[in-house]
Amino acid sequence: MYQVKPYHGVSGSLCVELPTCMYRVPNIHAKNRSSAFTEGPAGHVQEEADPSLQALESRQEDILKRLYELKAAVDGLSKMIQTPDADFDVTNMIQTNECTTLKTANAVDLDSMLGKDYGALKDIVINANPTLPPLSLLVLHSFLCEHYKILSTVHVHSSVKNVPENLLKCFGEQSKKQSRHEYQLGFTLIWKDVPKPQMKFSIQTMCPIEGEGTIARFLFSLLGQTHDAVSLTLIDHWVDMAFFQLKEGSSKEKAAVLRCISSALGRGPWLVGNELTVADIVAWGVLQQLGGPNSVPSDIQKWMKSCENLASFNSALKLLK
Repeated sequence: MYQVKPYHGVSGSLCVELPTCMYRVPNIHAKNRSSAFTEGPAGHVQEEADPSLQALESRQEDILKRLYELKAAVDGLSKMIQTPDADFDVTNMIQTNECTTLKTANAVDLDSMLGKDYGALKDIVINANPTLPPLSLLVLHSFLCEHYKILSTVHVHSSVKNVPENLLKCFGEQSKKQSRHEYQLGFTLIWKDVPKPQMKFSIQTMCPIEGEGTIARFLFSLLGQTHDAVSLTLIDHWVDMAFFQLKEGSSKEKAAVLRCISSALGRGPWLVGNELTVADIVAWGVLQQLGGPNSVPSDIQKWMKSCENLASFNSALKLLK
């Protein structure tokens, strides 16, 4: 019925040449497994090195060699330098460091800090909510008055209906004002319904700087006190911890901060080094708002009393009465 072609020729040899294997796969036992594979003319699998992989392997070997050299160098230095205890407290380093006090600090160049503006008084304008007076900023204002001739004014924004009399006179009784050009700096406080204190010193061009801690850092820098890098880092740490943990944190976080304050006061009279810094001003203000000396241990009460012995703190403390 059907006719098919024969598989064998006349001589009986096969017409179709059969393969020796079904699938050809690379040899996994080769020494270089990252090589590419090609098929030779006889059907055998041959290895061919990939240049990109070889370059990657060479680079890895160079990196490892350099790491070994660096490790050897560090090991050699560790034997030369005798360090009985590397886990020392950096706060002990600042006890002997020299820093300028608030009384002897030189006034900074206001043009470099606030910008040069011909024919106009450099004026720092701060908006604050009267329900929570920023005590640290009022303390810093008093310190600034000891370094500069400041024109201080207080205003009330229309968003606030009632402001206590003591907040309206937070800068004291203002004497007869002189001409504006006779002052070095203007300090304007506006009681306004804002969620957090805001500051501007270039009214027309700049966005407001928000947060009592941020403003306190800036105002303190105008006092001209200088510190090393370790002290500056510790000061920033205390300011952040005062607002984010002591003021806004849970009861456990507040207790942890009080323990840190007690530990720091055990090493010196102030939180950072042997001189008053913005860290003490900010922490004192937060503790006063949280309940005052009656809510803290005895050693912290002693430190708060040392702060209040200074006139700048004492005048700000009257605002809470």
